[in-house]
Amino acid sequence: TYAEVHLLEGFDEVVLATGVSPKKPDIEGIGHTKVISYLEAITGAKPVGQRVAIIGAGGIGFDTAEFLLVGDESKPASLAEFQAKWGVDKNWTNERALENGGLAARPHPPRPARKVFLLQRGEKFGRSLGKTTGWIHKAEMALGGVKMLGGVTYKSIDDIGLHIEIGGEAQTLEVDTVVICAGQISNAQLEGPLLKAGISTQLIGGADEAGELDAKRAILQGMKLAQSFS
Repeated sequence: TYAEVHLLEGFDEVVLATGVSPKKPDIEGIGHTKVISYLEAITGAKPVGQRVAIIGAGGIGFDTAEFLLVGDESKPASLAEFQAKWGVDKNWTNERALENGGLAARPHPPRPARKVFLLQRGEKFGRSLGKTTGWIHKAEMALGGVKMLGGVTYKSIDDIGLHIEIGGEAQTLEVDTVVICAGQISNAQLEGPLLKAGISTQLIGGADEAGELDAKRAILQGMKLAQSFS
């Protein structure tokens, strides 16, 4: 059941912790049927083709790329699969492993489920990733054969694919699906109607601030708000 103003009448306070909604960039053809949001991609709400362009290379863009590389029928990797993927020699039998802390000659990653292009307007990838874990996400991209393109200007989307420009040179990525990971906007549409109805309303988490989502900040806001009611 979706919350509506008439269902919330009579409460002393209403807390909106409704999170965020994907932002839709202003690109010609953004309404094309091959364009989907990251939520639709990871929940399976809409099908994802074999050649995918991801617009936006923040944390959500990297996570979505990793998810799509594994495939729709993904299952947790076994220890043996993990070791093979990253080139870990658990028996230390390989001479190179002895010299490199247990790493064998080269990783043997599984065949990626899709061909993925990860694009962003800026030049440097991974600036918003965690300082201690960002390298893992980048390594996953390399193992999965993801082509990362920076300095991109998005021109249009049509039946052929995604038309872009890099350094003044026009390119066309012939993809089946374009996944939008270009940020979020606060999902706080109820705030205005609630306040208009005279219902005291508080915003926390993504509903309060969509930029650079932070679970710790959202939890802290919720805790402080709960304490203020006691």
